[in-house]
Amino acid sequence: MSWISTAGFALPSWLQWPSRSTARHVLIGVLLGFSFSLTSTSLAFYYQQRKKDRQAKHFSPRPIELRSDEVVRGVVGLIGNTPLIRINSLSDALGVEILGKAEFLNPGGSVKDRVALQMIDDAERLGYLHPHTGSRIFEGTVGSTGISIATIARARGYDTTIIMPDDVAEEKVKALQSLGADVERVRPASIVDKKQYVNLARQRASKFGQKDSIDQSDPSSKTVHPHTFESPSSSVLVTTISQHVEFDTNGWHDNDDDLVNQPRGYFADQFENKSNFDAHYRGTGPEIWRQTNGRVDAFVSGAGTGGTVAGVGQYLKSMNEDVIVALSDPEGSGLYNKVKHGVMFDRKESEGTKRRHQVDTVVEGIGINRLTNNIELAIPILDDAFRITDAEAVSMSRYLVKTDGLFLGSSSACNLVACVKLIKQKGWTEGQTVVTILCDSGTRHYSKFWNDDYLRKARIPIDPQIVEDLLRSPPRST
Repeated sequence: MSWISTAGFALPSWLQWPSRSTARHVLIGVLLGFSFSLTSTSLAFYYQQRKKDRQAKHFSPRPIELRSDEVVRGVVGLIGNTPLIRINSLSDALGVEILGKAEFLNPGGSVKDRVALQMIDDAERLGYLHPHTGSRIFEGTVGSTGISIATIARARGYDTTIIMPDDVAEEKVKALQSLGADVERVRPASIVDKKQYVNLARQRASKFGQKDSIDQSDPSSKTVHPHTFESPSSSVLVTTISQHVEFDTNGWHDNDDDLVNQPRGYFADQFENKSNFDAHYRGTGPEIWRQTNGRVDAFVSGAGTGGTVAGVGQYLKSMNEDVIVALSDPEGSGLYNKVKHGVMFDRKESEGTKRRHQVDTVVEGIGINRLTNNIELAIPILDDAFRITDAEAVSMSRYLVKTDGLFLGSSSACNLVACVKLIKQKGWTEGQTVVTILCDSGTRHYSKFWNDDYLRKARIPIDPQIVEDLLRSPPRST
């Protein structure tokens, strides 16, 4: 072995085996570095686990889990607990998770089922309505809320009268009539007009039970006096042929058990009724939080009455104040300007310059030019807003059919365009989660939004390339 020793002496000093002391110091350094790295990793995992444990405390058991082995009680039992759908094409193209709450799977075909159920439940709880008494629910709507009310009213034993603009999609009218609703179609008008559809619905409710003419000589003839409940958050109107009722801020109180069976007219007032907000704060929001395990970076929604974006947005903010809540607003609506600039209108949305009085767009169900009670609940928590053109909405709807097999309505398409714009604005590419509402399916929109001839006559382009170009566009700064 002497040759090894000889060879060792021939090596340069920097290649020679280090002394025992040096080797010990190097080994100690390596061990300390490894220990420090292991400790840092352990601490990181520890704090991540603590954060998950804190979030887990906010979770509550699902009211309904899987329905594969359950029997629900009637059509009302099918409302809510809708799945979240990953929009594969958009998510893969952008490197994020875009999830849509499939509200079109509700039995009435839209997110408005939740609102209709909450309004009717609250009216019954407060004593405004009693089932199977010949009572009638009145509402002004562009269609979806009316269909939801008519669906639940049939199941609960009420009649319905729906007042709506005469330029909404024809299939919505046919659905209402098939559900037994009395439908009155009126010219689109501003909310300041007494003949605007919401105002007319309230008028019809106020006259419920009145005779066309009253014989003053007949002592049994009585006029009907409507009783109105006013509060800072909602206003509903209830009319009865009874004259023996008490009405205060806690609800309607009958003095006689026989009066419970008297028919009543109830104006649901989805725009101002806080039950709208509550349906989403208590239902849709918690569902989204549970379904995503609390991992939500942003929530995007349009606003027609404002209940969805306000209720879901406020709930998600209460769970994590860093969640971004953004508005999707179609052409002709003033909400975009309200969020971005603090004013409701601009010159383009001024009266007299629009094709329609309410909202100048082919999109139905979202967009408005006034502040409702429910929208005012949303304004404080809205972080951003995105203007969506008709061309962009149409393009998104055609793109999703082509790439995902999703046949969606106009407001759902608007929401998804806004999701893409938000992601581009933020520069997100690392798996962030953006949730939106898929309000209804394309089956509500055959005659307008999904009618190519109608769109061509309205000079609205039908070009899926618009979305493809948006997906390929570089991120934009705020």
